[in-house]
Amino acid sequence: MKTFLVYATFLMLMLSNSLVAAASVSDNPVDERVTLTFYGQSAFMLSHGNTKLIFDPYLSKNPWKAANADEIECQYILVSHGHQDHIGDTVPIAKRTGAKVITFTALAGLLKEQGCDVAPMDIGGQRAFDFGYVKLTPAVHGSGVSGGLAAGFIVNFYGKTIYFAGDTALFGDMAFIAKATVDYALLPIGDNYTMGIADAVDAVELIKPKAVIPMHYNTNPLIKASPEEFKKAVEKRYRIPVHVIQPGGTLVL
Repeated sequence: MKTFLVYATFLMLMLSNSLVAAASVSDNPVDERVTLTFYGQSAFMLSHGNTKLIFDPYLSKNPWKAANADEIECQYILVSHGHQDHIGDTVPIAKRTGAKVITFTALAGLLKEQGCDVAPMDIGGQRAFDFGYVKLTPAVHGSGVSGGLAAGFIVNFYGKTIYFAGDTALFGDMAFIAKATVDYALLPIGDNYTMGIADAVDAVELIKPKAVIPMHYNTNPLIKASPEEFKKAVEKRYRIPVHVIQPGGTLVL
């Protein structure tokens, strides 16, 4: 009987410890899914656990006001070109967080002079990072920086391949981006400064992504466009899903 009581007590203690451990994990979950949050214009945050990467952090002057730049935490910032609605809050975020800024060499040099930690690259180059890799692609657009070229990015982030087109016109060499087997293509649709809806729909045919997310629209009257119209056109023509993310919204990839 004494042996039984000792054994029973031991089992109760083990069960109690397991429940405490389970509660601890539940109270402090680490989300290991890859998520994508949209802040309006071309600002997106990729997250996996504690690793965060933000594209073109135009936040403080973004009319959507979907995020506070002073509260953004990230390890990486990708900047496609030097126009103010893309470089945005890069410098204060990078200096406060220590995030590494990944961009083309001409812009990287200017950002380094302002105290940022930079990883300079150029069009066609690929570089490994702890989350996967980044490859710079052409973007047919002004760079905003003397001697530079605007860029897009192919980003492999914990196994998900994202093509961030940046500000660009439609161009035939987008067909080569299909070789990356893109999971999600982030494409501008606002027209005037970039592709409009019709050209962005044609871009989907060249890139052949598994899914599409529209960006760079409705932050000023010159780029007014309907993401729902784009979604309808792409899904009807190609049967490829289009995810329209509202500013401040998050999609699990």
